[in-house]
Amino acid sequence: MNNISRRNFVTTAAAGGLGASLLPQMAMAQSQNRNKTMYIAAYDTESPKCLAAVRKIVEVHKLFKMPATFFITGKTLEANPSEYKSLLDNPLFEVASHTYSHKMLRENPFCGPAVSLEDKRIEIFGGKSAVEKVFGRPCVGLRPGCGFEKALHGADDVLGLVKEAGFKYVSSLLWGKDYSLPAMLNQPFNYETDGHPEIWELPAHGWHENLLKNNNKMGPARITLWPPEMPEAIPLKYVTTPQEEFAVHRIFIEKALNDKKTFVSLIWHPWSLDAFDPDMKMLELVFTHVQKLGLSTCRYADLYNSVAS
Repeated sequence: MNNISRRNFVTTAAAGGLGASLLPQMAMAQSQNRNKTMYIAAYDTESPKCLAAVRKIVEVHKLFKMPATFFITGKTLEANPSEYKSLLDNPLFEVASHTYSHKMLRENPFCGPAVSLEDKRIEIFGGKSAVEKVFGRPCVGLRPGCGFEKALHGADDVLGLVKEAGFKYVSSLLWGKDYSLPAMLNQPFNYETDGHPEIWELPAHGWHENLLKNNNKMGPARITLWPPEMPEAIPLKYVTTPQEEFAVHRIFIEKALNDKKTFVSLIWHPWSLDAFDPDMKMLELVFTHVQKLGLSTCRYADLYNSVAS
């Protein structure tokens, strides 16, 4: 496992192929503090209900000039290709794959067993093809549905398909130990120990916000680890207001900054954000706080370009 340091990220950012629209912003932030943690806004876009939410989310991002990565399933994109293109074909945004139809690439105790090798191929290749067909540019990133405790370590068949499809990075480490939450502030690494040093893992952090609010109606499932690794990030009950949700998310952002992590990125779902907070007040609170702290911002593809260089 090869980890990337925050120092290496900062010093290779410009050389690593960052989007031109983000370079001035990043250069300014780096000149102010070359040790700042990067913040990446990201969304798992996976259901018909996401379209109305993405319309609102995009407006908030434009207001704050905040870049983001939208991981979108092929089926979701195919249902409304022209509208998603009009919303997300913007230099602020990266569109990456969330598989074709959110089927499991490996077993997940909450989301079910892994599908067959043939179905894994459809999920991996079909999701990538859908993004590239609509947006007319390479899709370099994949976030598997639900994510996994051990990322893709040991999943030789999946890693082989990821390489064959031409993905450059995956974002699959989305859980804590024993599929607990929250996910710790894991940092980028490659799959050299699995024979694929060319594939990078770019994890995500914190709570799956749909579970933080019980929007999946799972009830009080076994989800937190005992003893907890970050007790300060475990609320005593489901959050009920945008302010309460922000109070949880800010813990991870501030800890990443204080611990001088390379980056921090939270796990959000458009349909769930809209159901809980139709005015997107939580997004405004997070983005305001990120800018107040002086964090630099980018997309997952930009982070990959930096670590891979």
